[in-house]
Amino acid sequence: MRLWGLASACVAAILCSTASAAGTTTTYRDPDTGLVFAEYAIQYQIGRTLVFRVAVPTQVQSLTAYDAVLQVIAPIDAGWLGFAWGGRMIGDPLAVAWTNNGQSVVLSSRRATDHASVPGINTAAQYTILKAGTHVNRTHFQYTAHCTGCTYYSNSAGAKTWLYSTGTNHLAFAYSGTRPSNPSSNSSSLTIHDVTNNWDHDFSVGQNANFADLVAKNS
Repeated sequence: MRLWGLASACVAAILCSTASAAGTTTTYRDPDTGLVFAEYAIQYQIGRTLVFRVAVPTQVQSLTAYDAVLQVIAPIDAGWLGFAWGGRMIGDPLAVAWTNNGQSVVLSSRRATDHASVPGINTAAQYTILKAGTHVNRTHFQYTAHCTGCTYYSNSAGAKTWLYSTGTNHLAFAYSGTRPSNPSSNSSSLTIHDVTNNWDHDFSVGQNANFADLVAKNS
């Protein structure tokens, strides 16, 4: 696997695993924000599922930057959960989230330069939490975030990389059961992941003609 240096991490951590990635992208209409999302659900353990949703604007020109909204649902006992927009750790914008002692969601924009170290803060990708779609209960946490700088960026080799707003994109996640050392801070250090996987996510089923208005309404 490509995210979080799985091969070397397994040696260092002795025990690690790869999640099941069989599934399809479906359309989800969010009653809280009014956004239409392209949804993909994936198991990270047998019987335990993560949900990833992406909403995009319509009429985006090919090979250009556009904003997107990311919505993620994870079990409350997750230590932290990382999402890679381009399907790999190194060079891609990452969204890394956890809860602050089960009370609120902390979201951190990260980017890695190698497989040996924890991803550092990424100022090129900016996330804004949408409160209507972000909450924590006894079993799960959910966050909804508007992102600028996640769909068109320079990769680790300095080349431009883009995600197709009307097509399929390769994405990835990393999951850890160990909480950050300072859970109240979005710059906290992180432990290595326990599980990681990649999948193909069809953004074409998450189109929003009124994208900008809905983001403004929920910001």
